Amino acid sequence: MLAFAPLHDAVGAAGAALSWLTDLLEPLAGGAATAAAIVVLTVAVRLLISPLTVAQVRGERRRAALAPQVRDLQRRYADDPARLQSELFGLYRSAGANPVAGCLPVLLQAPFLLVMYRLFSTAEGGTGLLDERLAGVPLGHHLTDGLAGAAGPLFGGLLALLVVLAGWMSRRIRRAAAATGTVAGAPAEGPGAATLARLLPLLPYGTVLVALVLPLAAVIYLVTTTAWSALEQAVLRRPQPVPAGADIDRR
Repeated sequence: MLAFAPLHDAVGAAGAALSWLTDLLEPLAGGAATAAAIVVLTVAVRLLISPLTVAQVRGERRRAALAPQVRDLQRRYADDPARLQSELFGLYRSAGANPVAGCLPVLLQAPFLLVMYRLFSTAEGGTGLLDERLAGVPLGHHLTDGLAGAAGPLFGGLLALLVVLAGWMSRRIRRAAAATGTVAGAPAEGPGAATLARLLPLLPYGTVLVALVLPLAAVIYLVTTTAWSALEQAVLRRPQPVPAGADIDRR
């Protein structure tokens, strides 16, 4: 268990922050203070890791802009894999668009998201979070526990909101792909690029499926973080067509 001690400590720290926020918001939010604290803490964490998202989007744009040149190199050196790899490396290096570096922001975000998930889906953190209530429904309540009373409308509203957000994000991904010829987060080249580009627009709907098995506290977190992701997509991932032969932005 020693290997998980840092994660446990991080969840405990997040739990302490949640308790502090709950006490702070209680005069304003009353019985909904804990749910409001979940929203505030989730937004705070997303703001904290937003520089990583910005770096990821910049990397995606640079790689997408290089896609026509990459395809040209693949055609020219289709029979010479060693020369192709050398030319691709030189192209990415000259444009400051290392394809491996593009994965780093996602990896760095993972610990933050794991801590939030553990805090809102388990009793870890020492806050008694899952025993708190929203509209009379315990935050530890699952769909399988029943939909009597306020549980039905509450879960129904949150799931409906997730469906709307997923649909909006999926449409944005498809429009961006149509405008730029690539999908944010998908490789611009490679044998699996086309398949992955078709699958990525469906991924937002995965949040709805995940919400079906999570407690209410985690569903509130999931709705909040999904709404934040949709906002980031609208602001940071606006379609930016790059004309063929245009200079690569090296800034």
